[in-house]
Amino acid sequence: MSAAETFSDLMKVSVLGAGAGGGLPQWNCGCRNCVDARNGKIPPTTQSSVAVSVDGVEWVVLNASPDIRTQLQAAPEMHPPTVRGTPISSVVLTNADIDHIAGLLTLREKTAFTVFATHETHNVLAANSVFGVLDSDLVTRAEIRLDEAFEPLPGLSVTPFAVPGKVALFLEGADVDLKAMGEQTIGLRISDGESVLYFIPGCAEVPDWLLTRLGDADMLLFDGTVWENDEMQQTGTGEKTGARMGHVAMSGEQGSLARLSGLTDCRKIFIHINNTNPVWQPDSPERAAVEQAHWAIAQDTMSFQP
Repeated sequence: MSAAETFSDLMKVSVLGAGAGGGLPQWNCGCRNCVDARNGKIPPTTQSSVAVSVDGVEWVVLNASPDIRTQLQAAPEMHPPTVRGTPISSVVLTNADIDHIAGLLTLREKTAFTVFATHETHNVLAANSVFGVLDSDLVTRAEIRLDEAFEPLPGLSVTPFAVPGKVALFLEGADVDLKAMGEQTIGLRISDGESVLYFIPGCAEVPDWLLTRLGDADMLLFDGTVWENDEMQQTGTGEKTGARMGHVAMSGEQGSLARLSGLTDCRKIFIHINNTNPVWQPDSPERAAVEQAHWAIAQDTMSFQP
């Protein structure tokens, strides 16, 4: 797949960042992938964020990565069109993870935009006074409801829906429901009236109802955090499993490759990929398995344009 391919006559999709929390290389990690990224053997990646537009002029950002300043600099379509301004009309949040909300603090420079999020995610922002740096006279906080479509841009319809997942790490208590269904973790169905994009950067499992829901997809950007559930343990980088972090593995009978194999009529791309995931290595058997299953691996600055 080339860096620019036809997806829709109208919708434009720009991958601002493809990595999971910490990016690649992660600042404190010396695993093979991080070493190779530092040495230029594989491309570095910032933390996951995507931008969508129907006209290439106004854009909606899906999740505000902590790396958003660097990401916007690397994307000419995101540069200010005037002395003071932005092509970004809004930000849509899929959860309250640090790697999805911290970038809002960078967008505090007295420019108007709208933050779309569920009631639960807005409560997280409201409970943390640091987000008060977003000028309320300029930055509108709009509440979205599960399974109710809204239009962040004219001609772009977005429908949020619950997917299995957990609350953000900093909100965890003694007992954590790793596959909770509610406002804490959502996917997005995005349509311009011609094509349908699904954006699901975090998902704890792939139940049958989700397979049915994705049946009208033309393109799917899906959680690719880990290849194997115990990947971090195997690499000596941590003790948590993918499941404990609220992410389904790519491999295995219940993994995303197997469970989503029936989606043959849409382009499938993994995003939110952890620094430990062996699919970052272009000559790895894991990358070969992904490509043989007709999936692609997202990269920073990848775009899909008519």
